[in-house]
Amino acid sequence: MRTSPHLSRRALLTAAAASVTAGVTAAAAAPSQASVAHRPRPSTAFTGFRTVGRVKKAADGWVQYTWPGIAFEGRFCGTGVGIMLDDSANDYDVQIDGTTVSTLVTPGRTTSWVEDLADAEHTVRLVKRTECPWAAGRFGGFIAARGGEVLAAPTARSRQIEYIGDSFTAGYGNASGTRDCSANGGVDRNSNADLAFGALTARKLDADYQQNAFSGRGMVRNYNGSDPGTDFRTYYDRALLNVVGDVWQKPRSWRPQVVVIGLGINDFSTPLHPGEPWAAQSELIAAYASAYHGFLDKLRARYGRGTFLVVSATPVSGTAFAETTQAIVRDRNARGDDRVGYWYYDDPGLDRLGCDWHPSLRDHQIISGLLDQHLATLALDW
Repeated sequence: MRTSPHLSRRALLTAAAASVTAGVTAAAAAPSQASVAHRPRPSTAFTGFRTVGRVKKAADGWVQYTWPGIAFEGRFCGTGVGIMLDDSANDYDVQIDGTTVSTLVTPGRTTSWVEDLADAEHTVRLVKRTECPWAAGRFGGFIAARGGEVLAAPTARSRQIEYIGDSFTAGYGNASGTRDCSANGGVDRNSNADLAFGALTARKLDADYQQNAFSGRGMVRNYNGSDPGTDFRTYYDRALLNVVGDVWQKPRSWRPQVVVIGLGINDFSTPLHPGEPWAAQSELIAAYASAYHGFLDKLRARYGRGTFLVVSATPVSGTAFAETTQAIVRDRNARGDDRVGYWYYDDPGLDRLGCDWHPSLRDHQIISGLLDQHLATLALDW
């Protein structure tokens, strides 16, 4: 098959590194640099795709989005497919029949083509690898090559998982293979949300998922006390993170059986500074616990009592993160909600060789396996 080349660049995300210890070394592949072609659009109108993740329809019929891991899935018959994009900030993987065939690096406004396929029915999936909270990407649809046809969109999967978190959930810098990735493309060129632990687990379960992750954000405190007055909850309800007051309109079809929450690394991984709202860690812990309970109340009201809410923690500086989240779960269980659970993940094999000591591709595979084991203990009726 043949694809066509284009490369561009954008500023790095604000780092959201956690202070964690290193283990065994493992190599991780950097993203390939793929190509796109500019050519007249064939007469076949685009149609027939479904979205995975939060998107918003634009006035011209395209869809806009900002969260990582947004995916578009379609079916077509013929020898090729065009992908209509308008995004100079993010990177994408193009997958045909389940195999990644190219990486589109900040493609801009273009139609990217995959050609020279067997003349048959194929699946196509476009997935957003990177984070760019302040610039919305736009997708215009799939187009079949001349003589082919875009088919009806694939059906939604019955299993649904929502992931809520920070840079670990987003797959920040996971493809780097070195903690200092400034010399090998930076954070964006080395991030792949589609190979983060949540996406890996969802695919193993054949589940649709949302990857609602924002690097550097915490439940009440952002990394190193940055951007005071905001936190993850400021943005959670939005489809477009860069639009103040935007509200995602939840479709009735989105009823996840499981929500996995990973917020606290940024709250607790760095010491408090003078002038922050909390004079001591005990005050931060109290504020964090109160906000977390409120957030769980919100999720419970949105998704009902049948959804499992998984409160996760992992090693950071000190024990406050793990101990506080565990206490929150005990409190919820004592109140009678037995579908709130605690998942602590760590493994001696984690090497933290992603950018800025983040989990590597290998680490995400390990963490996904640990999540698989936890989910297997839940009485999921799916």
